[in-house]
Amino acid sequence: MTAHLHPRSRLVHDALRAAGIPGEIVVLPDAASTAALAAAALGIEVGAIANSLVFWSDDEPILVMTSGAHRVDTAALAARLGRGSIVRASVEQVREATGQAIGGVAPTGHPAPLRTIVDEALAGHDEIWAAGGTPHTVFPLTFDELVRLTSGDVRAVD
Repeated sequence: MTAHLHPRSRLVHDALRAAGIPGEIVVLPDAASTAALAAAALGIEVGAIANSLVFWSDDEPILVMTSGAHRVDTAALAARLGRGSIVRASVEQVREATGQAIGGVAPTGHPAPLRTIVDEALAGHDEIWAAGGTPHTVFPLTFDELVRLTSGDVRAVD
């Protein structure tokens, strides 16, 4: 039942169901606004957290779903994608692109689809967890489900 969920998390839930992904959104008692906090709250390794990071490149937002164990090498990723540069989006740009706050950005449930890069390292985990639209919500899915959900381009990001 989604009645207890924040409206942003209900959008994520509905997008998951529309994509045929069964994972349920879990509401955590404390905010898990970083991969390390989310991993600790769930009792899993930080590498199994699909961290949602929004960047700005060539006048458009890019969502990078990276393993919580990695840092995005923006220069290397820009070169791999044939882009001029990739820089962290501002708080305002993140909110405008996703409708969600930093620390709770989900891979879906945005006002419009975002160009998405999925860290190939996430494939090494049977189950991964992503933010559910708020810093207090997360949900499980598989690597293949994440790629399908986001129409993501699988790449090395570090």
